Amino acid sequence: MNFLFAWRYFKAKKSTNAINIIAWTSIIAIIFGTAALIVVLSVFNGFEGLVRSLYSSFYTDLKITPKSGKTLTLTPAQLTAIKGEKGIRNFSLVVEEKALVQNGEYQNVVYLKGVDDQYRYTTGVANHILSGEYALGDSANPKIVLGAGVENALGISNREMTFLKVYLPRKGNAEQINMLEDISSSDAQPSAAFLIQQDFDNKYGITNLDFVRKSLMMAPDEYSGVEIALVNPDASSSVKKKLQSLLGENYRVQNKYEQNKSLYSVMNVERWAIYGIFVLIMIVAAFNMIGALTMLVLEKQKDISILHALGANRNFIQRVFLSEGLLLALIGGGIGMLLALLIAWLQMQFHLVPLGGSFLISYFPVKIKAADFALIGGTVFVIALLASWIPARKAAAQVFNLRAE
Repeated sequence: MNFLFAWRYFKAKKSTNAINIIAWTSIIAIIFGTAALIVVLSVFNGFEGLVRSLYSSFYTDLKITPKSGKTLTLTPAQLTAIKGEKGIRNFSLVVEEKALVQNGEYQNVVYLKGVDDQYRYTTGVANHILSGEYALGDSANPKIVLGAGVENALGISNREMTFLKVYLPRKGNAEQINMLEDISSSDAQPSAAFLIQQDFDNKYGITNLDFVRKSLMMAPDEYSGVEIALVNPDASSSVKKKLQSLLGENYRVQNKYEQNKSLYSVMNVERWAIYGIFVLIMIVAAFNMIGALTMLVLEKQKDISILHALGANRNFIQRVFLSEGLLLALIGGGIGMLLALLIAWLQMQFHLVPLGGSFLISYFPVKIKAADFALIGGTVFVIALLASWIPARKAAAQVFNLRAE
């Protein structure tokens, strides 16, 4: 019943045209605020999904690393147990160390990653080769797949005619390094360049496991870690627990989130910051609603007195004007959501807004989530309820007088 009165008040002609203007201004503000918030969050979802997919190409579902120190030891029996664990699709043994890579007068510090033959089937690096051929060579004739940024920094123009000098620290804890005894020097040929994400492209080089282990003088069962791909990535929690129980406390088993905790934390903070900024804008816009409802209460004083005489109590009158505010929010929020849905669909289908600069895609990515609509719908509802509360309380608290003009 209270919504029926609210609807009649909304449609009815007002004696003061300013009430209509302010009411529609508040609706328009809600429309654009709702639409803008959904569109921005959808674009953020698109970028977040893109970044996650790029990081997933380099980081695996699970990774085993030493709990302390730089290396761990895995016996053949432990490797067999890992291989036999249900849910594991593939795994790769890796050794990672900083290396100085030199090409004539060009040099760069590279995170050199020695990997086994299963690495290309465990990660997506081989699927992101920009140019060249994914080839890692062997311990005697090593080849390196470099990030595109690293290759550019080393000034490599012709891979077939280029041989890089790779300097790696041999295993040891000497306080002073003897360049002749504690640093290994080897030649390696670049075979390809990968392009995934700037954090990897400017940092990593990938070569064969035996070459790095030989250069570092590591023991046969010694590694930096094990990278694991799962049959079902969503089951990472259960497989992680099994592996942790199997290996013991001296090993750390991490999922994708734990490997990139800072990245996911920053994305989460950014998302809520965007939400907070737009909510503040919508709160400011809600002052128009307060003004419109306050003027409506003043105009409908006689109607309020008549309703009271007919038996309506103060709570009913308060609900009528609360419903009026919610009606404005429902109209504005509903139209805003439809507008946002249309804009997002047009961007996904026709890529109307281009993305400047050199990036993997040429347009702003968009991903629609039902949770965003629910969150924003709830936010608009709460803001409208709070904005309507003051005028509604004023309407319920007035002195009822049938002779009021």
